[in-house]
Amino acid sequence: MRSLDIGATGMLAQQMNVDVISNNIANMTTTGYKRQRAAFQDLIYQNIDRPGSTSSDSGTIVPAGLQLGLGVKTGSVVRQHSQGAIKITENPLDLAITGEGYFQITLPSGDTGYTRDGTFQMNENGEIVTVQGFTVDPGITIPADALSIDISAEGEVLVSLPGQTATSNVGQLQLASFVNPAGLEATGDNLFLETDASGSPTTGNPGQDEFGRLQQAALEQSNVNVVEEITLLITAQRSYEMNSTVISTSDEMLQTVGQLR
Repeated sequence: MRSLDIGATGMLAQQMNVDVISNNIANMTTTGYKRQRAAFQDLIYQNIDRPGSTSSDSGTIVPAGLQLGLGVKTGSVVRQHSQGAIKITENPLDLAITGEGYFQITLPSGDTGYTRDGTFQMNENGEIVTVQGFTVDPGITIPADALSIDISAEGEVLVSLPGQTATSNVGQLQLASFVNPAGLEATGDNLFLETDASGSPTTGNPGQDEFGRLQQAALEQSNVNVVEEITLLITAQRSYEMNSTVISTSDEMLQTVGQLR
């Protein structure tokens, strides 16, 4: 009885769907988080009577045939990189990207990580770093006697120093963009790594070409829509229940067959 296995594939698929939705809901307040969506595909079909085959010696063609589907599978989990809401924090080292682009982070391994999380701080050397202490690339050092820090929408880092009326430029932040950002590999800590699917990054200053602009003293929020996620969760739950009913019905049918005398 194929329906037992078909119902089981449906339950497994919806179980993974709930896993994806629950991760979205869990990260609804995570800075720079991008929601994920499960995409499903039907499984292979069993051709009992193939469409287009001949049905007689005279060459008549079977118009539709008889194909039986064998269930569903999760084809992929796609990350949606739409813009999240901007929240004002009043912290001068908090940065939000409005538009395309990722901050570049130098990881301890020497690799470059990419993030939309602009929650930056200064380390003991005055370097701008992430909350894990990873250096923001290119490395920018804030003088110890700086009175204020101003970061322009184009990524210029300006500081006010004692005894100087004009601000001093201590560095230029750059962003990276990808042809296929959905192909980036998420590694946790709000970081992504380049893959063959994402393509090589293109770097440039904020506000130029396809790159977004920076907003100081602000952070980009998660793009998770709670109402939408709860609706999807209810739909997944009902689908799971219906697939469970398919298995129960198939079991009852098998019991009926087993009781025949």
